[in-house]
Amino acid sequence: MSPRNVIVFGPTGGVGSAVARAAHSHGAKVFLAMRNTSKSIPGLAATGEQAGRYERVQADLNNPDSIQAAVTKTGATYAFIYSALGTSPDHMRSTAEALKAANIEFVVLLSSFGIQGDIRAIQPDDFIAYEHAQVEISLEDVFGPQGYVAVRPAFFASNSLWWRKQILEDGEVKWAFPDLKFDFISPEDIGAICGTILAGAVGDGQENPVFLVGPEKDLSVADAIGVLGQVVKKPVTVTKVSPEEGLQVMMAKSGLPESVAKILTESFAKASGNQGILHAPQTPELRANIEKYLKRPATRFSEWAELNKDKFEA
Repeated sequence: MSPRNVIVFGPTGGVGSAVARAAHSHGAKVFLAMRNTSKSIPGLAATGEQAGRYERVQADLNNPDSIQAAVTKTGATYAFIYSALGTSPDHMRSTAEALKAANIEFVVLLSSFGIQGDIRAIQPDDFIAYEHAQVEISLEDVFGPQGYVAVRPAFFASNSLWWRKQILEDGEVKWAFPDLKFDFISPEDIGAICGTILAGAVGDGQENPVFLVGPEKDLSVADAIGVLGQVVKKPVTVTKVSPEEGLQVMMAKSGLPESVAKILTESFAKASGNQGILHAPQTPELRANIEKYLKRPATRFSEWAELNKDKFEA
């Protein structure tokens, strides 16, 4: 099989960068679709980019004309995209149509573990799952069920950056749900799997959707904050507060918009009551998916934190 020409939207993010590098490692010619083509790309030095099979192209995932122009210019036939939540009035249907019109044959979508069951049955009050599901519906309508793969990861390890400011400035993290347990999946693992699929390196029998969960089963928020304190060599305590105070802290210290903070607080409250997406089935088969695709163990949270310690330092 000849190497694919692929286009990766959002390569300046942790997942998108890993997608590009993984696709490249499998022999693909990688076009990097960026709103600002002068921005640096994590994990991809300028010298390596120039020496490798990479090429930058200007495009905005919310601008169908720029998408069609970029894809036509590159001749890419496979694309990686992410769900542009809250910024696309038509749930990215025009994005999908622009990709299709420019001769994209197959799309890999970064979606959400929150989607369980029929994508058309998700209700708007389940905001995160609903918004991702609508993007999947757009792709299914435009490309057909065989024309895309939705990769649905659970809780990103990089969400722990919510606690960075409190760890560094206060030595105390105030959180409403410190006992809640997450799987803390590495964004780089997610991106590497998306890039492997994008490059066609999986072989026959590609599943869709692809659910991904991290290796942690019993790591609570308090435990994870303790790990981060050890990494930055700073003592830190965790104080449980009310959901109302926790909401204010998320806005003031984590920099989250009120709308996002409210959605997260509601989701965490449901999870604390053994409801919601965090208590969807996480079977041994799902936990084995990362190793199945990458042929290596999943990155544990302590490993991810050490690799990304510069993000938590002042």
